[in-house]
Amino acid sequence: MDELGKEIRTAAEGMREELVACRRDLHHYPELGWCEMRTASLIARRLTDLGYEVLVGRDVCDETGRMGVPDEEILEREYRRAAAEGADPEFLEQVRGGFTGVIGILRCGEGPVVALRFDIDALPVPEAQGEDHLPAREGFASCNPGVMHACGHDAHITIGLGTAKLLMQMKNRLHGTVKLIFQPAEEGVRGAKSIVDKGHLDGVDYVLGGHMGGNPDTAEPAIGVGNGNTLATTKFDIYYHGKPAHAGFCPELGKNAMLAAATAVLNLYAIPRHGAAGTQVNVGTLHAGTGRNVVAAEAKLEVEVRGNSAAANRHMQEYAFRVARAAGEMHDCGCEIRLMGAADCTENSPELSARVLQVCRDRLGLSCVEMKGGASGSEDYSYFSERVRSQGGQSCYFSNLVRCAGPFHNSQFDLDEVGLVNGVITFVGMTCDLLK
Repeated sequence: MDELGKEIRTAAEGMREELVACRRDLHHYPELGWCEMRTASLIARRLTDLGYEVLVGRDVCDETGRMGVPDEEILEREYRRAAAEGADPEFLEQVRGGFTGVIGILRCGEGPVVALRFDIDALPVPEAQGEDHLPAREGFASCNPGVMHACGHDAHITIGLGTAKLLMQMKNRLHGTVKLIFQPAEEGVRGAKSIVDKGHLDGVDYVLGGHMGGNPDTAEPAIGVGNGNTLATTKFDIYYHGKPAHAGFCPELGKNAMLAAATAVLNLYAIPRHGAAGTQVNVGTLHAGTGRNVVAAEAKLEVEVRGNSAAANRHMQEYAFRVARAAGEMHDCGCEIRLMGAADCTENSPELSARVLQVCRDRLGLSCVEMKGGASGSEDYSYFSERVRSQGGQSCYFSNLVRCAGPFHNSQFDLDEVGLVNGVITFVGMTCDLLK
């Protein structure tokens, strides 16, 4: 480690109790995508108190770029819940209606622009309540039934706020601009596009994102860097609109939306795969009908496709849309397809990836792992990466590896909180290196 690295490590380790308390508060009050109103309001308050230039709500998220936004009734219900659970009243109004993005900007004179991305939403997963689950045992498990931070985003927010605090303290050493982007609705890849569409990645020279991860066998905390590849994906809902009728007396007068949906399900799984890249399809839910003796008038499917390349994902999406419409025609039902989320393949810039490894290992004294292969999931960080790289900038998405109790998106998920400190060290150290 050099002297600056030692200083960053000492400062971050001195924040450990503060970071743990912040993460546990966020874990106790999880919020789904576009409903992160308590979370976003508290982020905005903290950044404002630290002295950042703060953008909130409609200044962050382009309205038409948002995907998979809940109904207005749900958003209003979540607004009231956030108010009751301690949201900051000043900023709560600005995020009302599902405009839950927050950006903190630190301007330090001439120099490059560095963007740091932190996702903030939780998942529709009920949290475990047994004594073997640390959050339940220590009293900070989710208080919102059926919603849980089961993917580490509570830790990501905490790391972002800890990074904000240290960078403000080191402001006089930086030359350039820092944008701390707190992004809503990563789950379902719904939120990043709205921030990119608003222009916040234009002019950015470097963008960094990180994800907490690991398993019960992870022996040592480390920063993992690889090619950053994730799967391209499209998420969409299919609605079939038919006509009800008595199932025994006059079924011929009905138009069976359930038959259309069932036809679609079988043929979606029969889509030919792409020869040049791996592809996936899944129908996650099917809801149809109102009664045993009624021809179903309405049906809804929640579907996703993925591909190891943009072309492969596009093949799956276009084929799936044809299948959906043809199934509707076959049973004389109207077909409506609604886009609910999308992401492209992410790819790290080799130069910035090598720099992250070198800085973390040599300047910051962190254990590092060079990761092989790509991910099996998708990430809408890809929108940030694609926009920055298309402008000649560089991108790196890394892993903050710690021991985790349970896999992602599981009711038992929890993480070793040492990763909070390591995350702050990494983001602060890399920002100082890029803006030295």
